[in-house]
Amino acid sequence: METLAALGRGMIFREMELWFDPQARSGPESMAVDEWLLETRQLPMMRVYKWDGFWGSLGYFGKLDEAEQSFPGLRWVRRWTGGGVVDHREDWTYSLMIPKKFELARLKGGESYRAIHQVLVSVLASEGDLVPALAEGNQKAGSVCFENPVEFDVVGSVGEKLAGAAQRRSQLGLLHQGSVSVRGDFLLRGKLFAEQLAETWSEVEVFPDERKINQLVSSRYGTDGWLKRRC
Repeated sequence: METLAALGRGMIFREMELWFDPQARSGPESMAVDEWLLETRQLPMMRVYKWDGFWGSLGYFGKLDEAEQSFPGLRWVRRWTGGGVVDHREDWTYSLMIPKKFELARLKGGESYRAIHQVLVSVLASEGDLVPALAEGNQKAGSVCFENPVEFDVVGSVGEKLAGAAQRRSQLGLLHQGSVSVRGDFLLRGKLFAEQLAETWSEVEVFPDERKINQLVSSRYGTDGWLKRRC
């Protein structure tokens, strides 16, 4: 079984898949796709995707009323992962699905978070206009994700938050859902990220199981019971 130490140049995976989801999706559908991918992938995968309409997401333990007060007018979906409130209207959004047999899925939350974001720092720095770094541990958490950087978020030269993420571990592996607040090329940023995450990677087409996706939307992510469970 491969370990992070066995890989060269600071890379996390020996191989991985990259999927540019061609379909802009609603919040509930997008969350369902991520869960389905975690259930079905044999290799680590990064999904890069867009939102259908003006959406915000809140973490599993978040409060809907606080989210609505922070960003009035957005439609909301509750993530399976933790973390704070994220406005997705203009962000660059990605998810990583990592099967449990890979070491990253077995690391502690802070360790896996740092490993992924250290790579993202390098990606954003290569785009030329930013001086990104990892946030230090003295940051204060808050409900609005991009107002309050926490340890190992990606921040800019004056401490502004550039990227954050939330994670969920299950018996299947690790789901890492990330958001970058600064605009970037949808395809190019994804390919640069994949190049630095893995020694080899391949761009793939994925055809989600619509029956499973619809089931997850109708039973969980698209229901008031799920969205308002912690109001």
